[in-house]
Amino acid sequence: MKLLVLLLLLASSHSFPTEPTFAEQQTESRLRFAALDDVRLLANGLLQLGHSLRDFVQNTKNQINAIFQKLNIFDKSFYQLSVLASEIKEEEEELKKTTVILKTNNEEIKSLSLEINSKVEDIIKERNHLRSQVGSLEEKLSGLSQSLFSAEQIVEISTLKSSMSGCLADLPEDCGDVFSRGQKSSGLYAIKPHESQPFLVNCEFTEEGVFTVIQRRHDGSVDFDQSWEKYEDGFGDFSSEFWLGLKKIYAVARKGHSLLHFQIEDWRREMHFMLYQYILEDAASNYTIHVKLQSAESSSAVDEHTGFRFSTKDHNDGNHDSNCAQDYTGGWWFSICGDINLNGKCIQSRPRKKGVHWKPGRGTASFKASKISISHLTKPQTP
Repeated sequence: MKLLVLLLLLASSHSFPTEPTFAEQQTESRLRFAALDDVRLLANGLLQLGHSLRDFVQNTKNQINAIFQKLNIFDKSFYQLSVLASEIKEEEEELKKTTVILKTNNEEIKSLSLEINSKVEDIIKERNHLRSQVGSLEEKLSGLSQSLFSAEQIVEISTLKSSMSGCLADLPEDCGDVFSRGQKSSGLYAIKPHESQPFLVNCEFTEEGVFTVIQRRHDGSVDFDQSWEKYEDGFGDFSSEFWLGLKKIYAVARKGHSLLHFQIEDWRREMHFMLYQYILEDAASNYTIHVKLQSAESSSAVDEHTGFRFSTKDHNDGNHDSNCAQDYTGGWWFSICGDINLNGKCIQSRPRKKGVHWKPGRGTASFKASKISISHLTKPQTP
């Protein structure tokens, strides 16, 4: 019986659940509000993340657009560069063709210049020969004129002689005289200094003045290690390298009213200029020279160079026991052997003192090119 009562009690407890207490209800309500706050916080976070993602996407799109714009500009620039490169290549080809044409023309001009020089020299020689023939004929005919020629024939011979003498006498004395007669273009001209035979000279007319070029070096194409006779008469090519000749230099220099101009270029292509007052003596003194510096654009200028004779490998100047020209090549007015020599070999390597050099007292400097001119005190007027 007790067992039956116990089973009934257990059954009734399972069939009718008990009501939750007040405390349990409050706990459940708090949990429910806490979950709602978490959902709201999560929703706000997701919303902010969405805004950030939207801004990031927008910025990325703007950056991509900017990159595309720069790529377009680069493409245009590259295209323009390729077009410009193509044009430059075409111009380069045209320039090469023009260079070939100019080189060919230059060779033709050089050939014509040599031919003209040769013909002018031949004409001058022929004129001198005819003059000597007329002189000798005059002497031979002077005693026979009365018996063999009529008065009219004698007059004709005299007229022929006068015309030839007048033609020679009408030549200018130097490049200054050439310029004063109206010639304004640099080039070769026949001159006849006082008491001298006619000869050709290279006249230069520039804004700086009027010059007779007596020496030019620039590429070593002409051998300057020559004899005394060659240095007296002159050698080389007017269109390239040459030495005018001591006889001709003295003929031009003796007129006076001129300066000696030196222009030298070193192997770094730096130019040096020196202008000197000078006196050149005749052949009897081995063309002794006296120079005094007037102005210079060079640290290598020598202030004074007085009383030095010209010498060559076969003609000692008498200034030294040894022959400077034989030791260092080329003819020059040597003061100290190996000191100054613009007629040495065109070499850059050692021994430098056998080359074109000029730097007295402070170590020898080798030079690539040189030009010596007589500067006439007649300056061209600029238009």
